[in-house]
Amino acid sequence: MDYQQAGVNLAAARAFVAGIRPGIAQTRTPGVLGDIGGFGGYFQLPAGYQEPVLVAGTDGVGTKLKLAQILNRHDTIGIDLVAMCVNDVLTSNAKPLFFLDYVATGVLDGETLTTVIQGITAGCVQSGCALLGGETAEMPGFYAAGVYDLAGFCVGVVERRELLDGSQVRIGDVAVGLASSGVHSNGYSLVRKILDTLAPDPMQMSQLLAQTPRELGGKTLGEVLLTPTTIYVPAVNALRAQGIEIHGMAHITGGGLPENLPRCLGADQQIDIQWRNWQWPGIFQWLAEQGNVSEMAMRETFNLGIGYGMIVPPVQVERAQQVLAELGIKSYIIGEVTPTGQSHE
Repeated sequence: MDYQQAGVNLAAARAFVAGIRPGIAQTRTPGVLGDIGGFGGYFQLPAGYQEPVLVAGTDGVGTKLKLAQILNRHDTIGIDLVAMCVNDVLTSNAKPLFFLDYVATGVLDGETLTTVIQGITAGCVQSGCALLGGETAEMPGFYAAGVYDLAGFCVGVVERRELLDGSQVRIGDVAVGLASSGVHSNGYSLVRKILDTLAPDPMQMSQLLAQTPRELGGKTLGEVLLTPTTIYVPAVNALRAQGIEIHGMAHITGGGLPENLPRCLGADQQIDIQWRNWQWPGIFQWLAEQGNVSEMAMRETFNLGIGYGMIVPPVQVERAQQVLAELGIKSYIIGEVTPTGQSHE
């Protein structure tokens, strides 16, 4: 017997790597040393840092992958993978430097996975970071045919004195929420539970995902649910370039605003979220209605239209929102930092 008879096609793997090289080259930045194909990727830290601190983050896309595979649409899921990692690293005020991916599948489908990698490279270009390398694991018997899984890893750098750790946040600072592009990449176990309840068999599921509910403005349900996660690196870069002070940042992922926004605060601080200051995007209205999900459960599961939070001084809120608007990003004042135990409800 040989490796191919065991289910691993080395020739296909080599062809796959050769096919993705041109796309990866588009993400190359000045710090990259060498090329892909070695046992590790090499990156030289940018000059000028006095006390550089490396910030690392890792994440996946969760069960949103199931929908991508049901719909046989794989061009955006790689953007999600990059976004989930770089947005986390960004909250510490770090500049994303490089990204690595891990792809596992039962049988290597070069066309599908090339499309996935193209999404990853697009996300890296948006983030200004290099796709430094990755791993593709063919695991016959472990994953069913047509199934793949993804994980991502990002490293960024920040000057130690500029690291955001909650100590910069002041009482009276304002929480500005940046709009999400939709569900992003969290809460899909609940999304799929709702979908499975409405469409128990594959034929019904295909029909359901092709529907255009009135809440979605003419888009299909499948299209909206696969909208990629917003990458907020350009927004933060633009605010910094305009001299906007950012005292804290939070990536709104699983657990929603109640769990994630407090993570960027200092000791004995809180934010009373002003839930009525923005309207839920239509997809959340549809999910709540179709799944009979309570408002509290929605708040604790989804981003509800706020994908990223920033804490800024009150005198700079108006200018910050102007800069974001110029980038086409909607933003909302969603609360104020107060001492723990004080409520403005």
